[in-house]
Amino acid sequence: MRSLRVDAREESGRIVEFIGQVVGKAHAKGVVLGLSGGVDSAVVGALCVRALGKARVRALMMPSPSTPPDDQEDAIKLAEAWGISAKTIEISDLVVSAQRAAGDGAGRTAKANLQARVRMLLLYYEANSSGLLVAGTGDRSEEELGFFTKWGDGGVDFLPIAHLYKTQVRELGEYLGLPKRVYSKPASPALWPGHKATDELPADYDRLDVFLHAYLDERAGLTESAKAAKLPSQVGKKIVEMRESSSHKRSMPPSLS
Repeated sequence: MRSLRVDAREESGRIVEFIGQVVGKAHAKGVVLGLSGGVDSAVVGALCVRALGKARVRALMMPSPSTPPDDQEDAIKLAEAWGISAKTIEISDLVVSAQRAAGDGAGRTAKANLQARVRMLLLYYEANSSGLLVAGTGDRSEEELGFFTKWGDGGVDFLPIAHLYKTQVRELGEYLGLPKRVYSKPASPALWPGHKATDELPADYDRLDVFLHAYLDERAGLTESAKAAKLPSQVGKKIVEMRESSSHKRSMPPSLS
């Protein structure tokens, strides 16, 4: 099986060129992204600065009460280090207002997704106000499993790192000189207190990525892919089921056209 490792220098150059082409074709003035303090948004932010220059990149930090203080601190430090325009918008009041307007009887998942969708609204308000594109921060591990909010963090104009698995994004983060605490940080959507990615995923990213790489890229069977990732077959089956059930997130809404 081919290695999951990437040539970070070559890959970062390829993404930088892609960002420039997308923004240029749209005749946009630059980009805005949600900067969470996690590895994905940090890598996308660093690459956008390389592609466009600091004057054409903006960041919104949009914490909620469940956002870890360390994540917010990391996001602020990254924006300062890059010298980009950055704004912090606390989203609690917006989320609570929407819940009250709609009737506050929803479960945890609906409330969590509302946070992501409020962030999307703020990003597009900023983008539309200034002629910017919204740069998405989703990676391939998340995209393949539908581990994002439809029309929330999945609502973006382009996805610079959606072809890279989470472990590959971490490699890029190290190459780009991000702080180790950022590129090695456990993935955490933080949509409720203590929320970690592994709370909802069938396996940690180190094994999940090996499975997906074997199953999707190497065209190995489910059993062979699970074996390569050192996972029980039933876990491999859950991964495949999660991918199949989330296919609607990766396509346009069905219609008769």
